[in-house]
Amino acid sequence: MGIDPGLTRCGVGVVDGTVGRPLTMVHVGVYRTPADLDIARRLHRLEQMVEAGVLEHRPDVVAVERVFSQNNVRTVMGTAQASGVAMLVAARHGIPVHLHTPSEVKASVTGSGRADKAQVTQMVTRLLRLTEAPKPADAADALAIAICHIWRGGAQNRLELAVAAAARATPTRSPR
Repeated sequence: MGIDPGLTRCGVGVVDGTVGRPLTMVHVGVYRTPADLDIARRLHRLEQMVEAGVLEHRPDVVAVERVFSQNNVRTVMGTAQASGVAMLVAARHGIPVHLHTPSEVKASVTGSGRADKAQVTQMVTRLLRLTEAPKPADAADALAIAICHIWRGGAQNRLELAVAAAARATPTRSPR
């Protein structure tokens, strides 16, 4: 499950597949909260929607776009809060969470970390063999995050497991 966090619009995309095999879109959508609602209630509504999505789709992993600093601190705060909600829901269900930077996601699906939204949407549409582009952009971005994790996350997971196994196999020296 890929999540493009946002307080007003939170994109959610569920993709099935493995490296080297065709990908399949299982679900795509956008969770919305009204801007005129108090922030705590917006976060609660978002938590309920993400929870329902996790219960419905039972993902193996939740991949969330890593929040990066923009000029608008208010936007960054809402995005970070939405990201935290998604990570909390996944953790509650024992689902691993992985973060991917916007550049990493763009590079993964288009070959360029500087691709624009139109290029990302076009490649997501092509990679998932969709008849039309997912809209709005938040939906396409969530699918791109899920694709990125399928293609890159597996290698990252294997590397982390290998490092952890090596650390366990290395005997620790006692201080003299």
